[in-house]
Amino acid sequence: MSKKVNEQSKQEQLEQYRVEDEGKTMTTNQGVKVSEDEFSLKAGERGPTLMEDFHFREKMTHFDHERIPERIVHARGFAAHGEFEVYESMGAYTKAKFLQDPSVKTPVFVRFSTVAGSKGSAEAVRDARGFATKFYTEEGNYDLVGNNIPVFFIQDAMKFPDLVHAVKPEPHNEMPQAASAHDTFWDFVANNQESAHMIMWKMSDRAIPRSFRMMEGFGVHTFRFVNQEGKAHFVKFHWKPVLGTHSLVWDEAQKINGNDPDFHRRDLWESIENGDYPEYELGVQLLAEEDEFKFNFDILDPTKLWPEEDIPVKIIGKLTLNRNVDNVFAETEQVAFHPGHVVPGIDFSNDPLLQGRLFSYTDTQLIRLGGPNFHELPINRPVCPFHNNQRDGYGRQTINKGPVSYHKNSLAANTPRPASEEEGGYVHYQEKIDGRKVRNRSDSFKDHFTQAIMFWNSMSSPEKEHIKSAFSFELGKVESKSVQQQVVDMFANVSSELAKEVAETIGVNPPKGEAKKVTKSSPALSQENTIKTPKTRKVGVIIANGFDCREVSSILEGVKEEGIQLELISSTLGKVKGAGGLELEADHAFLTCDSVLFDALYVVGGKDTDKKFDRETTYFIEEAFDHFKPIGGTHDGLQWLEKLNIMDAPGIVSEQDKNVFIKQFSEAVASHRFWDRAIV
Repeated sequence: MSKKVNEQSKQEQLEQYRVEDEGKTMTTNQGVKVSEDEFSLKAGERGPTLMEDFHFREKMTHFDHERIPERIVHARGFAAHGEFEVYESMGAYTKAKFLQDPSVKTPVFVRFSTVAGSKGSAEAVRDARGFATKFYTEEGNYDLVGNNIPVFFIQDAMKFPDLVHAVKPEPHNEMPQAASAHDTFWDFVANNQESAHMIMWKMSDRAIPRSFRMMEGFGVHTFRFVNQEGKAHFVKFHWKPVLGTHSLVWDEAQKINGNDPDFHRRDLWESIENGDYPEYELGVQLLAEEDEFKFNFDILDPTKLWPEEDIPVKIIGKLTLNRNVDNVFAETEQVAFHPGHVVPGIDFSNDPLLQGRLFSYTDTQLIRLGGPNFHELPINRPVCPFHNNQRDGYGRQTINKGPVSYHKNSLAANTPRPASEEEGGYVHYQEKIDGRKVRNRSDSFKDHFTQAIMFWNSMSSPEKEHIKSAFSFELGKVESKSVQQQVVDMFANVSSELAKEVAETIGVNPPKGEAKKVTKSSPALSQENTIKTPKTRKVGVIIANGFDCREVSSILEGVKEEGIQLELISSTLGKVKGAGGLELEADHAFLTCDSVLFDALYVVGGKDTDKKFDRETTYFIEEAFDHFKPIGGTHDGLQWLEKLNIMDAPGIVSEQDKNVFIKQFSEAVASHRFWDRAIV
């Protein structure tokens, strides 16, 4: 059957569905007609979400319980234990005890994850990544549940089920897995234009990180710090990786998913096993309450970030991951995060997406972990004592003694009793609320494109080209010409250059309209401005029998001293014998690895090679070169660099003085990519 006939059949099906649904009005599951499905019920347009919003609770509860037993989103994850230490007391801003004493190390558990894919999906996909941290503090557990992107697709939690339904595999055929390159997702984007800023991030290199160790984390929402005197500051949280923020290129990521679907978890596991502990510095952006309205965006809007140039990030502590899990199911799968797990000194804002998450997370755990006692699982249990009158339920482990399980009481001397604020009792920040109950959104949330333009303005030329390619790939997979055209027209509001090139590539009409003039940029958003270091980078060393023992072994040791991880690749596994009698152990055969699994190559070669070794080496080098990676060559290895005519290309190191080679090659590895090759 031709593609044209297939397209016609699909259009006929869509028309049939449309006719069947035409004229229907939306109702709750109880049959009550719904007047508004965009906004949750709030006390005033910028006020908190109200618990009486039965439509929101029904919609979210149904969504939370749609999958058993894996997580609906963030199903594919990996985690590790570690510790956090604050650099200096933050007492001026918050009374949270774990942020007071630099000598105190707080245990943590961190889970990284992809959002869209199922538990069995690949990891190096284009997606947002979860970055969730559980602090086991002496005041109770605090969960900082964030992502590797500082903004989100939607402004109100009411629309979260719709977003996830759109990005998940289409329900009629359960395809595609762990990918947003399909009709329903882009139809959602085109018809929910608040997603514009997040889409720019998702189409950028940030959506395909090199590793969990080399990606930033963000709390996304606006929270509050509250100090001992009751004074509050708005706060946003940042995790800054000590190794810098780095990414894969798209072709490389696709091949990695075939070669090693566990690429990111393997990297995290091996780094910790090797003692190369991942480190992240915690930063906060602090804003006095009286400055809430001084910006051209609403600080409570989760589709907006606070530019670091306007509100600097204050670095306040360090997170170190230093222990792998003992059992993935018992720890990584059973850990239960919740943005409502806070300690005194940390409070919420009226961000409408955050307000909905405060309901959704507990509701989700009730079915995923079998009931209300998920807090008693070892990975979720606080390190401090906990006492209350909650009893029984699925999975109860605590054996409570005595007849009293209520408050107030006299039979047990009224224990446990509430703690006063002076005793560390949690007291909610007393924000004044004065507003009508409405389903609406503040006008201050309605600018969907200014920050998307700022993001585009902040990108380097290579990053902009990658964004164009990402849009073209994703929209090229969309079958509906209407959806393709809608998206192109939408992103003309961000960049005419971007929209026109994508339109030409995917074969739709040039976009209508032009972007408004926004000149602001934020250098902090470009990965070109990140930390660059060779430490923990993985280098594949291509080596054959008959290699120069004395020179090569010295170079290998010198490169290792720079913190680079070396793995030897040869025709077969086992011993590789040098010309001087030295034997090295090959970590990989060409058959068991691939060029894309390494950050750089060092080609040593040897006297004893054959056609197969030559063919495989050529393939490895060509692929690394096409992915803009550093490549070094010495001794017999130079013949391949000469044959491929790349000796003078950027990022190619062929210096034969061993000390100079070590220095230049380590610097090249630190640079990560050499984008100038695109014009060689």
